[in-house]
Amino acid sequence: MNERIRELAEQATTYIDPSANDGVCWDFDKEKFAELIVRECLTQVEEQYKPVLEDEVMMKDTHWDGYVQCGVDSYVAIREHFFGVEE
Repeated sequence: MNERIRELAEQATTYIDPSANDGVCWDFDKEKFAELIVRECLTQVEEQYKPVLEDEVMMKDTHWDGYVQCGVDSYVAIREHFFGVEE
């Protein structure tokens, strides 16, 4: 398993006192895990395009403009699909 996926799975897992929950010690939150994966993907997309977005010279180049627009559109589509319109 990918190390980052393992880390996200750990973040989605909560220890529960076994005496308070019929002997169950761990609770894995599938929704939280899915959200963490989607957020990680959004972070990767943002990091890919941020250097270009912040470089005025590159943004004047039509090649980069189309490249960045595609990435930004993808970022927005993913964010809105999973989290609704937030920002």
